[in-house]
Amino acid sequence: MSMSTAHFRFFRSLGVLLPFLLVSEANAEALGPYKDELFAGQSVLRSEDDGRFEVRDYDEMRDINGRDSIPERRVKDRYVSLGVRRAQENETLNLPSGPLEVARVGKSEAAAFTTIFIHGRGGDRRLGINDFSFGGNFNRLKNLHTENGGTYYAPSIASFDQRGVVQAVELIGYAHARSGGRPVVLACASMGSFICWGVAREASAVQQLEGMVILGGAPDPTYTKSVAARAKLPIWLTHGSRDSVYAAADMERFYRTLRANGQPVRLTVFETGSHGTPIRMSDWRSILNWILS
Repeated sequence: MSMSTAHFRFFRSLGVLLPFLLVSEANAEALGPYKDELFAGQSVLRSEDDGRFEVRDYDEMRDINGRDSIPERRVKDRYVSLGVRRAQENETLNLPSGPLEVARVGKSEAAAFTTIFIHGRGGDRRLGINDFSFGGNFNRLKNLHTENGGTYYAPSIASFDQRGVVQAVELIGYAHARSGGRPVVLACASMGSFICWGVAREASAVQQLEGMVILGGAPDPTYTKSVAARAKLPIWLTHGSRDSVYAAADMERFYRTLRANGQPVRLTVFETGSHGTPIRMSDWRSILNWILS
């Protein structure tokens, strides 16, 4: 029999050690460390709500110029592990609404967990599997999945309207079925956040999701009326304080609205960070461990 998301939560709450998740008895984290010394542990400048809202240190000279061999184009070699490419495939999925091009990293079925990354305007599936851009953060994300029995999808979404929402809903359903009902996380960057907010109104998809991640996206002023809000779906927001596309102040107000509404939500703001900073600096291991717990 397939394992539903509800079953997954139940067994983990009992402390059962699920071998496909490599859960540590010491800290109950689903994903083990992977290059944490390079990607995690930025200094916390301000913390509120028991750490749910944090402003973290970001410095362009250190976090771009010091990290990249070619600034914003190629990270230094120690930040990447390219063996993960052996587990990477470009595929065209035949979904009910039509073919969808995706890049898949990890198992084609029976994944312990799945993450789907939705790119922003002008992007496609290549963005989410680029090993060298954004400080190697996508390479770490890929390795976190293969090292922990998961699967990662980066689709080419056609548009940021209902058509794109339908594609995302169908991909969530496909991934959920292929994994046997194990957890699926939806992550959306920049304008891709419109897809996340659209999915949040689709009951079938919300039932199959474990949580969402919004990286440098737009807030949704009507989210509290959505199916996802009623289901208390966990959301982690990350944002640059100097984002010139979607203002950080608007995202902070959104966070506080969700908190007041009793939603499980976290917000990480990177001080002086720009629109693209969350893709570079977000700590995927911490984010996924919080959602999967």
